[in-house]
Amino acid sequence: MTGLGAVFRPQLPPERLRDVARLADESGLEELWLWEDCFREGGISTAAAALAWTERLRVGVGLLPVPLRNVAITAMEAAALHRMFPGRAVVAVGHGVQDWMGQVGARVESPVTLLCEHLVALRALLRGERVTTEGRYVRLDDVALDWPPAGPVPVLAGATGPRSLRLAGEAADGTILTASTTADGVRQARQLIQQGRESAGRTDPHEVVVYLLTATGPDAAARLRAELVDEGLESVPDLGVAGDAGAVAKAVQRLAEAGADRVILQPTGDEPDPEGFVRFAAQEVRPLVPA
Repeated sequence: MTGLGAVFRPQLPPERLRDVARLADESGLEELWLWEDCFREGGISTAAAALAWTERLRVGVGLLPVPLRNVAITAMEAAALHRMFPGRAVVAVGHGVQDWMGQVGARVESPVTLLCEHLVALRALLRGERVTTEGRYVRLDDVALDWPPAGPVPVLAGATGPRSLRLAGEAADGTILTASTTADGVRQARQLIQQGRESAGRTDPHEVVVYLLTATGPDAAARLRAELVDEGLESVPDLGVAGDAGAVAKAVQRLAEAGADRVILQPTGDEPDPEGFVRFAAQEVRPLVPA
């Protein structure tokens, strides 16, 4: 089954989240994803609120930038979400935007090393283990969670470059790919992830989540193109989709056939009707995507 969700973009003020989350829950959308973008909205605070306001919706944070976070804090917050809302929280970590990390004095010399150390320690803490480690960046002395999750929980990694994708396969339980990823990019990412999994001897499941930049409505094509131009991606073929539910469902299916397990529709930053976008995803696109 191809999972389907939507993004609540942090260009919207946080007080808009309740209405969007409740609508997503009531309309049958499977997942709502949030971003911890500097300097807009915190990932854990918004995820906790969205989970509390809803009954069945899965809420993902994609992603938490590891340079901003001590791994013990990440583990404590993730564990609390999983204990309070079993099976409904999805947490992903990643490098973060390096310019933003520099702005707050958190940029590191080796982002891949930091992400690797963070993933290894985070997954061990969430398994309930007592961790002592003296890494280049992550240092823990006899640390264990008093309230670890009641069962296994996946930790996803955001990745783009080859080294990070191999690391995701080696050290994470799933991978998030940005909206700048085409279907061919998903195939290439799957190959690199598999290389990492093979090097670590892993045979457990590994989900790939892909954001799909999506616009619908009378000005959809213009809004999509404007965002691609703004991101410097206008020359990338077959990136994003503008159109009705049929067009969006076909784009979702192309990513699924390339290896995506879940596709998360990412509205443009200037989406005029966030609630309408969620309703469109749940009621018009979902029925057209093979289950």
